[in-house]
Amino acid sequence: MRITIPTLLLDKNKCLSNIRRMVEKADRNKIQLRPHFKTHQSAQVGEWFRDLGVEAITVSSVQMARYFANHGWKDIMVAFPANVLEMDVINELASRVKLHLIAVNLETVEALEEGLSHPVKIWIKADTGYRRTGILPHNHVDLDRLIEFFENCKMLRFEGFLAHDGHTYKQSDTAAIQTIHNTSVYLLQLLKNRYKSRFPHIQLSIGDTPSCSILENLSGVDEIRPGNFVFYDITQQRIGSCSYDDVAVCMACPVVAKHPRRNEIIIYGGSVHFSKDVLMLENGNANYGVGVELTNSGWSSPVEGLELVSLSQEHGIVRASREQFEKYHIGDLMFFLPVHSCLTADLMKGYMTLEGERLEHLSGVPMNEMKVY
Repeated sequence: MRITIPTLLLDKNKCLSNIRRMVEKADRNKIQLRPHFKTHQSAQVGEWFRDLGVEAITVSSVQMARYFANHGWKDIMVAFPANVLEMDVINELASRVKLHLIAVNLETVEALEEGLSHPVKIWIKADTGYRRTGILPHNHVDLDRLIEFFENCKMLRFEGFLAHDGHTYKQSDTAAIQTIHNTSVYLLQLLKNRYKSRFPHIQLSIGDTPSCSILENLSGVDEIRPGNFVFYDITQQRIGSCSYDDVAVCMACPVVAKHPRRNEIIIYGGSVHFSKDVLMLENGNANYGVGVELTNSGWSSPVEGLELVSLSQEHGIVRASREQFEKYHIGDLMFFLPVHSCLTADLMKGYMTLEGERLEHLSGVPMNEMKVY
């Protein structure tokens, strides 16, 4: 395995363990796992899910839906408010897969009903506390209008309500995450009870990695849609979703300069590789990645005395203890667990497994190769 530029390493064994653990949790709770593939965006990683029995997936764009449809996935949810400007692609996808879309406005569903040439499943996005997008559960005026519209649709098949508890990412206390999850399930159940006489088979869908990783009891919904759990990262470790040993991706970065007077090492690895996501350390320093060492079986636990404290476009600045500073020389590689694996993977556009195998990423596939099979 020869690495000469910033490279995102993937530990397949850790990744498979993360997938298997979530599959087993969904089975214990008797709910469907519809994993969000926006984290890995890789056909090869997707196959690891399929090998463990996963049949339905979540994506964040119609482009991503097309990519995975081209690789044989037949039940795909685009968990992003439907963009009616992409009607042609939506129709092409709906002609060959069971396509699920979400909406939060009557204007969207009116445009879909008029523009669709193939039926799709439609979900209402409920805002159960995150305050990003969605209809508030007590906004019965807008909800009633949508439900009434769905009763007379020919192309839209109302499937149910879904929510995303993104505010669990701001927590590091299990009780707080449990409270957020319980509140969302309660509010979704209220919606189901209000409309089940008109749509008896309403489904409830929820999904965030902290809740799905930390909590054992996920009953009260029909499916979960976590995504980041496939790789995890140091944000999830900080929250309590995983241990450092569960983080399945690691950035390898060449050492390109050293500054002895200030004990700083310059790496080839900047914001265009890691992203600008940051965690703050107890000492007040910014933390753009946790330093580890490569081992015969993967990588080590975090190494004391290495702090990735600054990123510019291509440069990373590592503040090192004197002991760590002396260990590294120009041309060596340094290794860091990312703050946010989803963004890092998207920027890196591919992976190298510890066995040296190259795995693709959607963002590294040219658009002219996104053929319809």
